[in-house]
Amino acid sequence: MASEPHRGQSGGELVERFLDRLWLEAGLSDNTLAAYGRDLRRFAEWLGEGTPLDQVRREQVLGFMAMQMRSGVKPRTIARQLSTLRRFYRHLLDEGCLREDPCREVEPPRLDARLPDTLTEAEVEALLNAPDPGDPLGMRDRTMLEVMYATGLRVSELVGLPLGRLRQDAGYVMVTGKGGKQRLVPLGEEALGWLGRYLDHARPALLETRASDRVFVSRRGGGLTRQAVWYRIRKYARELGIDKPLSPHTLRHSFATHLLNHGMDLRSLQMLLGHSDLSTTQIYTHVARERLKSLHASHHPRG
Repeated sequence: MASEPHRGQSGGELVERFLDRLWLEAGLSDNTLAAYGRDLRRFAEWLGEGTPLDQVRREQVLGFMAMQMRSGVKPRTIARQLSTLRRFYRHLLDEGCLREDPCREVEPPRLDARLPDTLTEAEVEALLNAPDPGDPLGMRDRTMLEVMYATGLRVSELVGLPLGRLRQDAGYVMVTGKGGKQRLVPLGEEALGWLGRYLDHARPALLETRASDRVFVSRRGGGLTRQAVWYRIRKYARELGIDKPLSPHTLRHSFATHLLNHGMDLRSLQMLLGHSDLSTTQIYTHVARERLKSLHASHHPRG
């Protein structure tokens, strides 16, 4: 005979226990944990006080998804929310808080493959040349852009990069990515050259008498934020007249696409990007394929 599910915990307590378990067992980043928390709080608000999180039925999960669709929420966001609910209710099942998974047989909305926004190689070259290396901030920005394009680092990985993870003599950087996973990424001669000049001249000028363990620092000597990097990239793009939709990961996407265009295999690219699943990397093959189609149409006599 099945044991009775545990009762008596509030929705907030259930969510906190779930997030604690994710942090302990999966080592997820603060940003990822915060996203899980937001999804679950939104679902709890929709349910209202009359339905505790551990007494949800499948019909309510479906109702929540239908409400999100009617409200114009993007299918990708709804799919992410469903993924959060599935993981949460699997956790409650493991904890003995309920007997039946309310997400069972609930299908996510159909997603079209979303192609990342990328820059052409000429646009990347122009963007790299935009900062003024005669100014400490310009030298820092040029070095950041060179490192981002050379390595494909996520913006969060770039701003959090400690000095101790640089191996300039060996020509690589040790990166701690999502879930605390580490990977070695080559820097390339151009990025190494800019790093050397930045670390010798611009960084000390920005820090003055202050100390920091971060590679890239702000005018005030502190660590940079992702928003600050995003602002600087947009600033240079506007000055160049690049009107494509840009995101903080534009250089990462461009790095991946250009490597594929020049013949890199998917497995190697997966390792460089730090993707745990090859399917995540495969979206770049769509970008490369579109590029090939465009080149064919432009240059083939019957294109």
